Amino acid sequence: MKILVCVSNVPDTTTKVTFTDNNTKFNTAGVQFIINPYDELALTRALEITEKQGGTVTTITVGLADTDASIRKALAIGANDAVRVNAEPTSAYFVAEQIAAYAKDQGFDLILTGRESIDYNGGQVAGLLGEMLGIPSVNVVTKIDVENGVATMERDIDGGREKLSCKLPLVASAQKELTEPRIPNMRGIMAARTKPLTVVEPTSGDVTSLTVGFDLPAAKGGVKLIPADQAEQLIDLLHNEAKVI
Repeated sequence: MKILVCVSNVPDTTTKVTFTDNNTKFNTAGVQFIINPYDELALTRALEITEKQGGTVTTITVGLADTDASIRKALAIGANDAVRVNAEPTSAYFVAEQIAAYAKDQGFDLILTGRESIDYNGGQVAGLLGEMLGIPSVNVVTKIDVENGVATMERDIDGGREKLSCKLPLVASAQKELTEPRIPNMRGIMAARTKPLTVVEPTSGDVTSLTVGFDLPAAKGGVKLIPADQAEQLIDLLHNEAKVI
């Protein structure tokens, strides 16, 4: 079993969001970056599968040298080796294009991603990868098992839960409930220092999107408290001032 796990480098959720360059670029000064939590679930499940059946787990990240700390953490968690595409991840399409270019001739049985990155929340990479590689893709799985070249999966859908199976190779994106993320131990941290991290240059790709600008949410306004016995005043404010009824 040969598994590729896509790992993205994202700001910690406690980060204070600010922008630079006339609000066209995220300000990374003083920001703590981490492995995307959904990608950690994908990585842990990949390790569980290979520990049961044998095989290898490779991670791939599209990013510059400042992502190496997150990549080394993935290696410390248990990945066998890692690949970094030396490019700024400008869009989901660009990221999927770079991963597909690397993966197409590598013979991976299974490619796992997180359901989305917690910074842009696009949820596009898994589907784009499947299309670019010409293999099936299944989004937001909460369970995945592999037996005899067939993956059986579960995922939540409107009104219930869907069970499905698909022959390998395929792409699947990890949702909560898939597993519990692992914490690297000292042995894993030490081993990560000597595990191979291969840096490859990006393939040329078309620019399909451009960030025009970012806007922070409007500041919260004041609050008016209306006594519980003055429903008419509340209705009047909702109708004439807030204009929501």
